[in-house]
Amino acid sequence: MKNRICVIFTGGTIGSYSNGGVVDLKPETGSMLLDMFRTRFGSTIQFDELRPLNILSENMQPADLETMADCIRSIDKDNYDGIILTHGTDTLCFTANLFSQLFCDIEIPLVLVSALYPLDDERSRGVENFAGAVTFIQSVDYGGVFVSFENHAENCKIHLASRLVSATQINGEYESILNVPYGEIRGWRFVYNDHEGNPTPSQLRRPRKPCAAQTLCTDLVTIQAHSLLNFDYYRFTDVKPKAVMVQLYHSGTVCTEGKEANFKNFLSYCKSLGIEVVIATIDSKARVYESALGLADMCTAAYDISFEMATVKVLLALGSGKSIESVLKSNNFFEKLR
Repeated sequence: MKNRICVIFTGGTIGSYSNGGVVDLKPETGSMLLDMFRTRFGSTIQFDELRPLNILSENMQPADLETMADCIRSIDKDNYDGIILTHGTDTLCFTANLFSQLFCDIEIPLVLVSALYPLDDERSRGVENFAGAVTFIQSVDYGGVFVSFENHAENCKIHLASRLVSATQINGEYESILNVPYGEIRGWRFVYNDHEGNPTPSQLRRPRKPCAAQTLCTDLVTIQAHSLLNFDYYRFTDVKPKAVMVQLYHSGTVCTEGKEANFKNFLSYCKSLGIEVVIATIDSKARVYESALGLADMCTAAYDISFEMATVKVLLALGSGKSIESVLKSNNFFEKLR
């Protein structure tokens, strides 16, 4: 153990302050986080600080994600027990899933931390999330990409970044898909969640191959299925995406009757334009409803991963010139649930 952690500050709410009811960025908040951590928990750990950018995560652009990724790549991993990346909560899920692919073979823990409230707000759990990340890094002897996040009235949970799903509406709490976190912090000790769906520590210790797709392309339109959705409003006359992804209902279904709401009609339209259509996500072991019979054979299907991960994989496939189907089938960092 080197007792040394590299902390990458990128902004977000955890790097912000409250000013007259408005949350805004404050560059020095990064050091404030470390000061608050040392005051509350004490530490003999050496924290090396990097600040490649300072941005609210909702404003994140592809170049900003690449700046963060390049910063992580530039770190000499042999010098550290782990890396902590501070990030805004609004797009935490996307970056976590993305980095779980880009850094699936990292040999030390890379842990993303966020906060729902600025550090100067008494409701903030930013320090606790940071402390959870530190505790986790000091507790394990394997690498990978993780998220440390404490929901209201719960222990701080450690999530596999490849299984983090979007925050709940309004309250902004985070969970792993199927509500199975990788572990949690109890009494400032990391406790592994010995669940059949989780990879074991021994599995995490095994070397992993780098992800074959490393470049993002944003030429994707995503559509969420909902009652009375009119697919006829999606007409690509001026700008044509390379792919369209439709988020199905939880049972793997979408409307296939009527005219405007009929997904099969929309599918035929996209095929006439040469646009690949992806449906996500489908449980490979679940029963198939009559309305969904044959759908997976008519387009590209994402099986046994979250919609958030499917989005990342499609964007990486498009940007890297890889087959969408082959990238969806890959299992780089335990994103596959089956």
